[in-house]
Amino acid sequence: MLSMTGYGRGEYRQGGIELTVEIKTVNNRYLDAAIKGPRIFNAYEDVIRGIVREKLTRGHADVYVSFTDKREKKRALYLDEGTASAYVDAARKVKNLFPDAVDNFSVTDILRYPDVIRTEDVPSADEQCLDALKITLSSALENLNGMRRTEGEKLKKDMLSRMDAIQKLVSEIAKRAPLVANGYKAKLEAKMQKALEGAGVDEGRLLTEVALFADKSNIDEELTRLNAHVSAFRAICKEELVGRKLDFLIQEFNRETNTICSKSNDLEVTRLALALKNEIEKIREQVQNVE
Repeated sequence: MLSMTGYGRGEYRQGGIELTVEIKTVNNRYLDAAIKGPRIFNAYEDVIRGIVREKLTRGHADVYVSFTDKREKKRALYLDEGTASAYVDAARKVKNLFPDAVDNFSVTDILRYPDVIRTEDVPSADEQCLDALKITLSSALENLNGMRRTEGEKLKKDMLSRMDAIQKLVSEIAKRAPLVANGYKAKLEAKMQKALEGAGVDEGRLLTEVALFADKSNIDEELTRLNAHVSAFRAICKEELVGRKLDFLIQEFNRETNTICSKSNDLEVTRLALALKNEIEKIREQVQNVE
């Protein structure tokens, strides 16, 4: 079992390339990755997302890339022809205005003027940078999943302990349920005697009313399904990617418990069912953090 919350870091220091990748994840219904890094890797965002999808299926992931290139690398020289022409035209005008001035204007002078020549780094990542990025990202994801697996085991332990509490409550409801009809019969008989002022109670009518009540308030099917859900929950917890399955199963737990509450005509059954709903809600909150 994996938690959707975690942190992982990977580092690469070889051949003049220094690269760090950090990943932070939080719970989210679907997989969503936000990538923040130098522009040199902008063209490879799809590559980054593809590697992330291989390791994550749900959650929001923030991917931070830090990059320093200390290799000796080629630089491109860019000549701004417009700026150079403007300097030459200005020099000619000055020469016309001051024909007696010494003319020492040369090509070397033009190259020295601001913005005529600019140096530019190679604008995109090369194969070595891309390989370093893939290695570092994979390392960060492995570290992330190590932390998520540790957190997931803690979540599983907590949820299974609450599942033990749920099974105990279901057992207590099952013990109480058969007594509800008998209690209803005693109350109804007392009311009928009081209404009839001591006259004999029609036993046949009394039993009919009790039978109708017992049928209407019967929760055997709901209890059977709850026990089946408990077994299914424990089986699913043995898998790794369980979030969606458990999310659906918890909805079924709630459905059966709500039905028990609506059918209940007994204070003790209602109390136990509400305690059951409380445990289910605590598990539901935990399931939201599971991938």
